[in-house]
Amino acid sequence: MQSVNPLLPPYNTPDETVPFDKISNSDFIPAIEEGIEMARERVDAIAATEDPTFESVIEALEFSSLELNRVAEVFFNLNSAETNDEIQSAAREISPKLTAFGNDVLLNAALFEKVDAVYRQKESLNLSGEQNRLLEKTWKSFTRNGASLSDEKKEELRKLDEQLSTLGLQFGENVLADTHDFTMHLTDKSDLSGLPDSVIDMAEEAAKQRELEGWVFTLDYPSYMGFMTYADNRALRHKMWSAFSKRGYNENDNNNTQIVQKIADLRAKRAQLLGFKTHADFVLAERMAEKPSTVVSFLQNLKEKALPAAKSDVQEVADYAEKRDGISPLQRWDFGYYSEKLKKEKFDIDDEALKPYFPLPQVLDGAFIVAQKLYGITFEERHDIPKYNEEVRTFEVKNSDGSHLAMFYADFHPRKGKRNGAWMTSYRSQYQLEGTEYRPHISIVCNFSRPTKSKPALLTFQEVTTLFHEFGHALHGMLAEGTYPGLTGTSVYWDFVELPSQIMENWCYEPEALALFAKHYETGEVIPQEMVDKLRRSATFLEGYATIRQLSFGFLDMAWHNSEGGFSSDVERFEKSVFREMEVFPETTGSAMSTAFSHIFQGGYSAGYYSYKWAEVLDADAFESFLEEGLFNPETAKRFRKLLSSGGTVHPMELFVEFKGKEPDPEALLRRAGLVKA
Repeated sequence: MQSVNPLLPPYNTPDETVPFDKISNSDFIPAIEEGIEMARERVDAIAATEDPTFESVIEALEFSSLELNRVAEVFFNLNSAETNDEIQSAAREISPKLTAFGNDVLLNAALFEKVDAVYRQKESLNLSGEQNRLLEKTWKSFTRNGASLSDEKKEELRKLDEQLSTLGLQFGENVLADTHDFTMHLTDKSDLSGLPDSVIDMAEEAAKQRELEGWVFTLDYPSYMGFMTYADNRALRHKMWSAFSKRGYNENDNNNTQIVQKIADLRAKRAQLLGFKTHADFVLAERMAEKPSTVVSFLQNLKEKALPAAKSDVQEVADYAEKRDGISPLQRWDFGYYSEKLKKEKFDIDDEALKPYFPLPQVLDGAFIVAQKLYGITFEERHDIPKYNEEVRTFEVKNSDGSHLAMFYADFHPRKGKRNGAWMTSYRSQYQLEGTEYRPHISIVCNFSRPTKSKPALLTFQEVTTLFHEFGHALHGMLAEGTYPGLTGTSVYWDFVELPSQIMENWCYEPEALALFAKHYETGEVIPQEMVDKLRRSATFLEGYATIRQLSFGFLDMAWHNSEGGFSSDVERFEKSVFREMEVFPETTGSAMSTAFSHIFQGGYSAGYYSYKWAEVLDADAFESFLEEGLFNPETAKRFRKLLSSGGTVHPMELFVEFKGKEPDPEALLRRAGLVKA
């Protein structure tokens, strides 16, 4: 009997897109519960099978939770992009239910017996490469998650997982609450000195929304970065920086200090229960890096190359600030302001002067055009696809022969109930079942400046590269080809997943690509070559500092997770001990990064933040092929599409070597960053 709950598929919509217009908050918990029951019945039947085969156990298990996974994807995507008190309350109930069900599956002794029986026959089963990957992944998901533990230890694992699930949610809610609770309301026009019209207009709109006179600045990224980059008022920059750097660290109900320690401790305990020394050992066993020592030496090697450059970068900005305004010492809240001024002087380039060439709709079209020239795919806006907010744009993606490839959602502006940052996600992965192929539904979510009363949404160049980055993730999802949802699209090793996104940023610096979309929103004039040359010259400006900043995050992640637990209560002191060798600013007190480090305490990057730099090595090396063979060379693009479409069906190193002809060269990243001679 078909469920009346609108959240449970199948959906009566174009290509079974999510019927957001039919869903209410009260539908989530019942849909999750019903999805769990449907999946549980299938799992129990698999566990009871008397003839365990690849098809009756491994394949059946892979497809056993399709409806549940779909509902969970919808729910957690909304909890990030369109949350409210009701959804957050539901999350606190749903998360433990899903954790408990996941453990019911992975700790089911009868089920593991069947999985293990198939695994032990693997040499004689004559499986395809993709089937072998699924078998290996399925068997490891059991053995790495407690299937071989005693009943007593299984119960302990369940409790740990439930606690971790709840704490991760609480962490995210606290960061969101601190982000939204802070506003800086200004009524004196002199406080706006230095700010460009676009930032002032945005602040005026924010004030009007709150029924206030004057201007309101928030910790949403466009508002925060606009103020920190251009505001002449140093005291107000300090105020904004302090608020941003204290998220989750204020003396209020949103304090995450104990939560981050508890999460790190519980992860260490969980890893040890499963036979690993640390959480990092557990995580990295299923990564390209394989073990913590590889990651630490990778970070250390880059640090040695980048630290002298970082110190030199910051000293250059400090000297400039002292000479220009007598500022000494240069503080963290001064760096963005004076580095922007120095960049403008040094390269005669200015983000505000660039922005008119990057209206948001045009940049999105530019990403579409680049994808079309590389892969032959097209994007057609659809107005009949339900969406969760009126601001979301929806597109059908087609192959060069006109066949359907994917559905694509784009959600670009900050609003209440949407977390900061930018990310790609999916509402349905690509897979094949019973002779039917199900194509993916992919979404990118960003927080770009809004249009104002006088101008369209004009992007900074950093926002342009962010859009291309997330679009690269989206292409990884949209181009997926495979049979099993757990292996297609972005279901790859975590330290490989950033390659498709980071490589796309390279096209933003190439004149041939910029000419396709970087056009002045009023005159239609293509961005002048002189500006492009300046942009390219400035690409490595402060690259040493930017590299050390990213590496410091990677070291902090490893400090939390390459540990056997037992953290002290002083998070700030713990961070300072990690950052000491890489510190390039005067010491400050009363702030912490970990308490708002969502990537590792709420997202999936625990013991994996190094992946950004790891993937930069891959992307710098891979992009050299496009530079050598042609930016839109059809053969190069065809090879790279193979890498993208394969997802996790092939080991990532095999995919890279097939594309490049050799293993990745770490020097490629240093060459591009200008940290070693090309």
